[in-house]
Amino acid sequence: MPDLKEDKRYANTLARGLRILRAFRPTDDGLSNLQISDRTGIPRSTVSRLTFTLCALGYLTHGRHHDRYRLGPSALALGNIAAASFGFVETATPIMQALANETKTLVGVAIHDDDRMLLVKTWRPENTTTVWLNVGYRIPLSSSSTGAAYLGALSDAEFEKLTGPMDESSRSECAALRMQFQDMLLTRGFAIADTAKRFNASINAIASPYRPTDFAQPVAFLASARTEDLTFERAQTEVGPALVNALYQLQDVTGQQHSALPGI
Repeated sequence: MPDLKEDKRYANTLARGLRILRAFRPTDDGLSNLQISDRTGIPRSTVSRLTFTLCALGYLTHGRHHDRYRLGPSALALGNIAAASFGFVETATPIMQALANETKTLVGVAIHDDDRMLLVKTWRPENTTTVWLNVGYRIPLSSSSTGAAYLGALSDAEFEKLTGPMDESSRSECAALRMQFQDMLLTRGFAIADTAKRFNASINAIASPYRPTDFAQPVAFLASARTEDLTFERAQTEVGPALVNALYQLQDVTGQQHSALPGI
């Protein structure tokens, strides 16, 4: 796949502005132009012009520190409109809340965003202390159960789009992981990251893909908890099958007949 920057239809200034908006994280107490430049790789002089424009349009705002920026009302409005357009999340809520309560795990749904999985909704078990992951948390793609479920559910065309910009070595490594994760999903219906390779050794998680009719790509539902609360054995024998069953319930409610896996 050719580099998009070489395509005459590609608007580089717009892409940079969107990259700035995506640089913000839920835990940030505002970002300066220098911090934005460091995170995005965009020159500071260009960042200054873009943040000025984004402020003028309401997508950024100044907080109590005049040299720091925060997402503004226009970004909030756009996010709310986007969230409302994904009806499957609202439909899934009673099913996933019941799963969280039953398994005493944090249940969530994540979408692919750049080179990571972005947590967009969570359901916490009632009256139980569990792992604390906030909406907006970014999960590594290749070293997490969530990323494994997503990669394993990609069609050939989707995988080509994902790996097109990669070098040959990275593409081959990603292809091998995809085959491994597909086998895992076909065998058990859920994915669980290798304990020796996962990005956070203190958390166990399982994940399973779902392909909403109102979304252009698969998403990953996950259930996670601290290792002392969710052992590897319990994840495989109890929580994983419970998550798969919850997704079957969601498919029944939404009237979906097809599998999240390509060709099935």
